[in-house]
Amino acid sequence: MNAILKDRNNEEVATVQSVGRALKILEVLSKQCAPLSVSDIAHRVDLKLSTVYRLLSTLVHYDFVTQEDETSKYRLTLKLLHMGKTALDFYDLRTTARPFMKELLNRCNETTNLAVLEEGDVVYIDQLESTNLILVRMFAKVGSRGPAHCTATGKTLLAGLPEDELDKILNSISLDHFTNATITERQILRKELAKVRSSGYALDLGERENEVKCIAAPVRNHEGKVIGAIGVSGPATRITNYYLKTELKQLVCDVAEKFSKEMGHSGNSLTTP
Repeated sequence: MNAILKDRNNEEVATVQSVGRALKILEVLSKQCAPLSVSDIAHRVDLKLSTVYRLLSTLVHYDFVTQEDETSKYRLTLKLLHMGKTALDFYDLRTTARPFMKELLNRCNETTNLAVLEEGDVVYIDQLESTNLILVRMFAKVGSRGPAHCTATGKTLLAGLPEDELDKILNSISLDHFTNATITERQILRKELAKVRSSGYALDLGERENEVKCIAAPVRNHEGKVIGAIGVSGPATRITNYYLKTELKQLVCDVAEKFSKEMGHSGNSLTTP
């Protein structure tokens, strides 16, 4: 069943009633220091016992809520803590990234991207655009997600995964073809990712979009885990192979290393954990 509510701009939006009710239950449980019974929860969210019980059963099934054996009362699980930590990490990463992204932009005047990996996709969480007069239209925009196998940021993030996680992702994603340069075979992609791990940076030489080149390097946290990728992208007419090798590669890697140290990484960002 759907409902019509007002958003923060006072505009009408369609909502799913059962989802809204489940979220209210999560909010009630989050405000309590002790587990609650079904009747307590029903009273606080102003719903029938049968409705609350069904919603709680669903939340238990998906491991957002657990029921205590001794009291039969309900409380939140640590799954929500993990989700909150992930959201906080993204926020901290984006906030900390800004001066480093500005440094890249100021030094090369090419579009600078910050990305993370989510469910096998690369997700762009921040971007600073070049002020060059000649720009190319790129698919990467803040909030957009795309294939990881054919982007510099995506390959950087894939290369930073433990082998078991990488295997899961490579077995679940489709290596779609976008240009003649796109890698569409898993074994070739694995070899490419091995190169990324050893060199400390990844390239996209027109693999996602023709005439667009990108380079990215990993951002690591205090545990040495790759938590993001920072890089630059632009038209092949400006980002030539010579420019990539002689200047841009070192610039991106140096900035990524400084960024990683700011995130608590004590080693060299070119070293695989």
